[in-house]
Amino acid sequence: MSLITEYSTTARPDRRIVEVYDADAYLGDDEALQRSRTQVVAGNGYHLYLHSLQPDIEVRVTIRVWETPQKAPENAEGTVPVALESETGQLVVNQFTFGPAGMMDLPCSGVYDGHAAWSGRDATAAYYDTCLQRAGDEQWGAEQIGAAWKLCSTAEHYTLDLWFVRESEPGDDE
Repeated sequence: MSLITEYSTTARPDRRIVEVYDADAYLGDDEALQRSRTQVVAGNGYHLYLHSLQPDIEVRVTIRVWETPQKAPENAEGTVPVALESETGQLVVNQFTFGPAGMMDLPCSGVYDGHAAWSGRDATAAYYDTCLQRAGDEQWGAEQIGAAWKLCSTAEHYTLDLWFVRESEPGDDE
């Protein structure tokens, strides 16, 4: 049950979305994107969408790879099962407008099962809404709004716990 590797980065959930995908699987999937609105995290096997409730405050994305299957964390706000195939062995954490927030090298290419968990999502959204209300009431400028985003006391965090299942099969990407 040992942790093999862990990677963490921050990303702006531009359009309320952060993406995680194989370096060669950058084409989007509208159906999975739509599902993420209700499931919070959804994907098509090569591409995951993490759906935030706000578009401006950076979120933390952590990807952990384990030797064996793990139980979903009990203290998370929510969890969903995920599957992700990486034929290149490299995952990209992407922001729609701003581009890649980071890249992670997996221990090996292939198919990974796991679960996604999140925390701080609702509290960050509530803080965001409060700031927008105050910005309007108090006529904040862009700098004051940006400073307020950085002062958010709750961290919105998405964690992907993955474990290797099998090598990619020829034709899996077609």
